[in-house]
This record gives sequence, C-alpha cells and structure tokens, in this order.
Amino acid sequence: MSMWTIRTRSALVGAGFLIWTIAVAGQGAQTPPTPAGRGGQPPVQGRGVGRPEAYPQRSPEDPAMVERGKTLYGVTCAFCHGSDARGGETGPNLLRSQLVLNDQHGELMIPVVQNGRPERGMPKLDLTAAQIRDIAAFVHSFRVGGYDISRMVPPSILVGDAKAGETAFGSMCASCHSVTGDLKGLAAKIPDAKALQQTWLVPGSGRGGAPPGTLNVPPTTVTVTLPSGERVEGRLGRIDDFLVTLTQADGTLRSFRREGDTPKVDVHDPLQPHRDLLAKYTDQQIHDLTAYLVTLK
Repeated sequence: MSMWTIRTRSALVGAGFLIWTIAVAGQGAQTPPTPAGRGGQPPVQGRGVGRPEAYPQRSPEDPAMVERGKTLYGVTCAFCHGSDARGGETGPNLLRSQLVLNDQHGELMIPVVQNGRPERGMPKLDLTAAQIRDIAAFVHSFRVGGYDISRMVPPSILVGDAKAGETAFGSMCASCHSVTGDLKGLAAKIPDAKALQQTWLVPGSGRGGAPPGTLNVPPTTVTVTLPSGERVEGRLGRIDDFLVTLTQADGTLRSFRREGDTPKVDVHDPLQPHRDLLAKYTDQQIHDLTAYLVTLK
C-alpha cells in the first residue's frame, strides 16, 4: 500500500511497509545505447557516463494485466509507495526491493501483501492472488536502473479544492475529529503542507509527518490470551507470525511465542480507522482534504 504521499494520476501522473531499497530510473526512459557492456548487455548512456542496462531483464507483461494493476496499485499502494513505486514518506522504494527484483509474476509479493507486515506498519490488504499478480505486472513494467532521471516531483501538492475538502471532511472525518477541537490550529502546528498531508493520511507513521509531540497519538496496544485463560495486556512492541512482544503498564517486557492462533492475540490500533480509509479515498479527495486542512490556522 507511496513518494510524495499523494495518490494522484494528475499532478504525480496518475500516495504498517516492506523492506525496499535504492533509487530507480523512469519507465521507458532510455538513452541511446553505446557498445556492449559487462555481461554482453548494452549499457545505456546517462549523464555522460555509460551505465548498465535495466535489471532484471523481463519479458513484456500482458498490457491488460498492467492496466488492471495500475488501477489497483493507485487505489491500494500508491499512498505509501508513490505513484511511480519509488517510495515516499511512509513506504520505501519498491522497484529496488530484493523481493520485488526476485519476484517473477507476483508469487513472492502475494504472501506479503495478503498478510502484511504489522511490525513495520504495513497492514494486510484484502486482495486476491490474481489482483496482486496484476499489481506485480504493473510494478515490473517499470525499467529499473542505477540512477533515476525521471522521478516526477510536483511543484506543489496544494492542487485541491478547499471547499470540496471541507465537505469531504464532514462526511469522512467529522465523526472522530473537530476543526474547533482536536484539529484546531492544525496548519499552524504543521506549516509544511507535505508534512501535514502525511500526518492526516497516516498519523503516527513517523516518516516526514508531524514533529514528535505535535499530535497526541495513543500507542498501539495488544492483549494476549494464554491457553490457561490468563490475559496479558500492554503496549505492542513487535508482532509477526512467530512472536509477539509487549510492555506492560509497570514497564515489564513480555514475549510470547506464537504457533498459529495460539496464544490468541488481539491488536488494538487506535489508528485503524485511518488505515481503513486509506483504500477508500479517491485521489481528488486526498487533494481536497489537504487543501482544506492547510486553512486550519
């Protein structure tokens, strides 16, 4: 599920988190080849220096899959990993991820997307294997090189309609937030529009959003119910398929080995409503809401 955190098919061409790395060259951005380079692959010219051809070499994907994947990616992934899959404020670069580089047709991406990586802030997504294969086809359609000459950075993220944003706020946000209450003076506390947008999209992400202490975001807690019936509660430290750790109210650190659904683990994420909305916002709503929130000074 980044980047500048706008999911846009207009200003950015077209906005939990995995272990992804490194920079990327743009889709279809090639320069005239020079004589064959290492490994028999013709290098491409970049900034006056010969550079290796895009890696890995892939056969063209089915255009229909790529188009379906582009749509799905824009709705479910771009808000964290960027509309160009090169990462952003909350999600790292996908195109240089070792997992993505090794993936062929979504087989490595499917379990990660469907199960999520909650210890790293990445929620699981309710997508079928076929849908994830389509997303993989779209991600693999980008050409990957050792440098990035085509990343598109918008001159401003404030391209929405503040009045429409006020309406969207009333229908999607006002049940939990108030512009005269918890959000009063929000734009004065977070004057940078990009940081403000990141803050409301994924509060508490800690990746380029509000400065620490600006907003009172409660921690995620967890309840572990042991086979004996004993319940242990505390602030969530880490959780994966094999282990859950928590810190109890008295500061005691506890760890529990997991085997399937034993022990029972219930995670209480105060930001879950925000995460649930991430897949529901339209591009325009994100632009409009940000345009409205920057007026709350």
